[in-house]
Amino acid sequence: MTSPPMEALGQFKLTVWEEENFQGKRSEFLLECPSIMDRGFRKLRSIKVESGPWVGFEYPEYQGQQFILEKGDYPCWEAWSGNSGYRTEHLLSFRPIKCANHSDSKVTLYEAENFQGRKFELSDDFPSLQAMGWGSKEVASIKVNSGAWVAYQYPGYRGYQYVLERDRQNGEFPKYTEFSSQAHTNQVQSIRRIQH
Repeated sequence: MTSPPMEALGQFKLTVWEEENFQGKRSEFLLECPSIMDRGFRKLRSIKVESGPWVGFEYPEYQGQQFILEKGDYPCWEAWSGNSGYRTEHLLSFRPIKCANHSDSKVTLYEAENFQGRKFELSDDFPSLQAMGWGSKEVASIKVNSGAWVAYQYPGYRGYQYVLERDRQNGEFPKYTEFSSQAHTNQVQSIRRIQH
């Protein structure tokens, strides 16, 4: 017997505030929001994820830099951007990540576009791909075999974040520009499974 999808169980809940430190206008969400401005907000400056993993975006319609939002409190922009080195003081759209299964996650990284060249198969978190045997700083294509992942530009889960899901594009990202609408580089040096 298969279990119902997470969204059928009501496993996604996010509360947002217009100002930092959970102040100002507030609203709860159980589903995606392509533009917070359509809901009467100017911006989001603090977030509380109560259940399910989410991905927040810098711009409406899921555009711009991505930020992974797992269960917990995000009282200001530094909380969601972490050590990314990328500063955005607000988020304008977000959606749940529906295929995260931390215990059964597999991804394959390729050194060339269109799943060519040397490959590296992973089923665990890697804070430094180079330290684990991936000689290059570049990853040109990725296949998500199961689960959901977040890849980072630098070791130690820093730099640009790329949320990679099995249910997006069939889990196939044949070019680095498909990792994100803002993928400026094919430099990927750390990767981890998304918690749910």
